[in-house]
This record gives sequence, structure tokens and C-alpha cells, in this order.
Amino acid sequence: QVQLVESGGGLVQPGGSLRLSCAASGRIFSIYDMGWYRQAPGKQRELVASITVGGTVTYADSVKGRFTISRDNAKNAVYLQMNSLKPEDTATFYCKARLATITTRIREDYWGQGTQVTVSS
Repeated sequence: QVQLVESGGGLVQPGGSLRLSCAASGRIFSIYDMGWYRQAPGKQRELVASITVGGTVTYADSVKGRFTISRDNAKNAVYLQMNSLKPEDTATFYCKARLATITTRIREDYWGQGTQVTVSS
């Protein structure tokens, strides 16, 4: 009924940039908060950045000043611009959206499949 599809991951050198995109589609009634999480091998999944429907943003301390989250409500999309990438940013990045479907009108969290980001020289 609802699908979140991420794109934009890849291999980049330290100091480089990537832009991640996530678009939600399906029987969506309304989308609320959206965010990006990441998980490195052997570590827990952590919040990278989130943004409310009104545009209020939250960042992990480790990415402040380097990453920028944004959204396009008309497209049900969220983006993550990542600059000055470091090897420790290497992880699988996941998109999350809190939304209500047309069928249930209940607010629930939905996750994308993940996109790999590798920062290495």
C-alpha cells in the first residue's frame, strides 16, 4: 500500500558529497515527520536527521554543519545533502516516514529498503 524508495548512495572519497533522495508512494492520506537513519556494521541504527512537516529539523551531533535535510511535501519526498564526507559516515542509510494511509488514517512509521554510502580513498 505504501512504498519508500531511496536513491543516491554510492562510493565517494573523503571530503566528497552525495545527495540522497527518498520518495513515498501509494495510498497515502498524509505524511508527517520524515528522517534519515544509518547503520554501520556492528553498530546500532542511529538517527542522522529528521524534519517535520513544518520544516523543523534535527541533526545528530556528528553531522551538524555537514549534512542538510530537506523535503518536498508536494512530492512526498525527503532529501539529505551530505558534504565533507568522512570514512566514519560509511553505512547503510534508511529513509523513514511517519504517515497515515487512505485506508486506515492511522499514523505509523514506514521504512525504505536502504541505500549504501561508502566513503573511502
